[in-house]
Amino acid sequence: MVPPRMDWRRIAYHTLVSRALDDVEETTNRNRAHVPKDHLVLYQFSARGHDMAQAILGSFIDHPHDAAGAYYRSRPLLLSLGLEIEDALGSPLGRAGGFSDGRDIGVVCNLPTRQGPKVLPMSGDVGSQYTPVAGWAQSIQYHRDVLGDASWRGAMAVALGGDGSVATNGFWSALTMATTLKLPVLFYIEDNNLGISVRGEMQTPGANIARNLASFGNLFIRDGDGTDPAQAASLIKACVDHVRAGEGPALVRLTVPRLSSHSGPDNQKGYRTDEEIAEDFKRDPLPRLRDFLVPAHLGITEWEALEREVARDVAAGLEGARARPAPDPVTILRHRYAEADAPDDQALGGLTAAERRALGGTTEPSEGGEMVRFQEAIRRTLRRELEVNPRLVVFGEDVGVKGGVHLVTEGLQKQFGPGRVFDTSLSEEGIIGRASGMAIAGLVPVAEIQFRKYADPATEQLNNTGTMRWRTANRFCAPMVVRMPGGFGKDVGDPWHSLSAEVLWAHAIGWQLAIPSNAADAVGLLRAAMRSPNPTIFFEHRSLLMTSDGSAHYPGDDYIVPLGVGATLREGTELTLVSWGAMVHRCADALAMTDVSVEFIDLRSIAPWDKARVLDSVKKTGRCLIVHEDTKTAGFGAEIGAVLAQEAFWHLDAPVERLCVDDVPMPYHPVLLDAVLPSPAQIAARIDALVRM
Repeated sequence: MVPPRMDWRRIAYHTLVSRALDDVEETTNRNRAHVPKDHLVLYQFSARGHDMAQAILGSFIDHPHDAAGAYYRSRPLLLSLGLEIEDALGSPLGRAGGFSDGRDIGVVCNLPTRQGPKVLPMSGDVGSQYTPVAGWAQSIQYHRDVLGDASWRGAMAVALGGDGSVATNGFWSALTMATTLKLPVLFYIEDNNLGISVRGEMQTPGANIARNLASFGNLFIRDGDGTDPAQAASLIKACVDHVRAGEGPALVRLTVPRLSSHSGPDNQKGYRTDEEIAEDFKRDPLPRLRDFLVPAHLGITEWEALEREVARDVAAGLEGARARPAPDPVTILRHRYAEADAPDDQALGGLTAAERRALGGTTEPSEGGEMVRFQEAIRRTLRRELEVNPRLVVFGEDVGVKGGVHLVTEGLQKQFGPGRVFDTSLSEEGIIGRASGMAIAGLVPVAEIQFRKYADPATEQLNNTGTMRWRTANRFCAPMVVRMPGGFGKDVGDPWHSLSAEVLWAHAIGWQLAIPSNAADAVGLLRAAMRSPNPTIFFEHRSLLMTSDGSAHYPGDDYIVPLGVGATLREGTELTLVSWGAMVHRCADALAMTDVSVEFIDLRSIAPWDKARVLDSVKKTGRCLIVHEDTKTAGFGAEIGAVLAQEAFWHLDAPVERLCVDDVPMPYHPVLLDAVLPSPAQIAARIDALVRM
């Protein structure tokens, strides 16, 4: 049965436009020697065969708070949601403007529509679109039920993916979230039975994900032919109606042909027979759409007029796209982070600048605060921000009823409810991807990864979050805080729970990284992170969580420590000592063992880091010792040493020294742990030796 009130002319227009764009790009990609260099499409993906069903899907995505997460073969959907033809062609040509300003692959699109459906920033990796979509869907529930915003009622999130993507971590994590939480998500799976060259039988048993998921609870499933206009429309509508009615998630699988190679550089004849390719062309949905519409819905003259309209529009779009200049290389370093001189709130995501300012804050600690341990300081700060910012949410594995494995979130769910402080399924990909979608939807996620090592499965989502503002040319951002305990524990270590490896996040473009050494700094840095327009890794050292070493006077409910500002804990003239995290306390103990006049700096954050403070100190003392827990090779101490060698070389009276863990995993037994960690005695001895040089 064909759904009523379908705008078939609009569907046909976008299908024809998509097909025409593919025609242009397939004949002007970089494999075509005859094409002028400035007309070359640098990297090309065709949606040929997937186009009609996506245009139908787009006609159902019409709520102001709908959002879609898509992938590199999803341009027909974007066209149906408002992507301009000139942008659709300009970006594959690598031209200025558009959805990435020449920074990303041309069909890795986004659409930050303010008053209508959005398309979340795509990524070039497979399957990473799913968990941010689940995060957006959970945000729909949050805006509607917790914040009481009725305008979000009936909204849905849509995740588009191919049959290859259903084998990924992201798909299964998002599916788990959607079904356990009954999220308003539509999974749209277009199955062409190929993942580049790998057949569907290798992606999912039996090559039919819909059939395999039949036993899943809370999942409405439809399966059919994506080349049949009436059937595709009927199946999509059934799923959309289910999701919008608040009945939970749905999945529709539509079989479609891939009428092209995987991408421009690919040659499918290396892995497909001519007969197989010919069979796919017999299933081309465009002739079927024409036969369906003419003459029942459109007259032949109207169809021909539509084809001429599409030809004119695509020609005009191509002319405009080719006339655009190349991106300006002077701007390439912009938008890695939020910029003070950028238009206010240009990027979609997080709090507005005005909302952040309204939260206030002071860099002056209050007087007379009681002594608190590191763990309690973090809990108090989370509690205060939950009180003053209704859009802040705290979540992760075990953070709710249990209160976290280190009990940092103990009692917060009881006070603020499971809508704001909640447990998640055990998937770090899901935790961070969910946070990304929530942040784009205007929430402030504070996600916990139980231990630093456990962040490894989430690396893809963490990287995509960090680069989001840059690769969308400041159209999207995802400010969040990721709390990440790590480092050696009290009298114990191991390769899994005691990893620090913080230098990875110093190297992760777009992320800030805070590593407090005491309770007061933890308060100020965590509050700064939760009010920042940039994503932040908040590294909580296990030793400080498990002992009283980091205890300090509580600095107040409004205290902020700006990221990138270190602290000079002691002034001196003979040597500069630089450290961060739990090593600060070992360094402090070492200073009691030496008579050297040491200037002692706690960096507090290493992305950004207080380069000016360290340089000024070393220019005064002439010597520097860097102490950290991360392993020596390519640890962050090497970056500091390189900067000092370049910018303070003529002020140095001795080589810059590093004292850190040798290149070995953190061991379990206390005797072995003591053998690898820098001790106060070793630090003091190295200080004395440096001064004697």
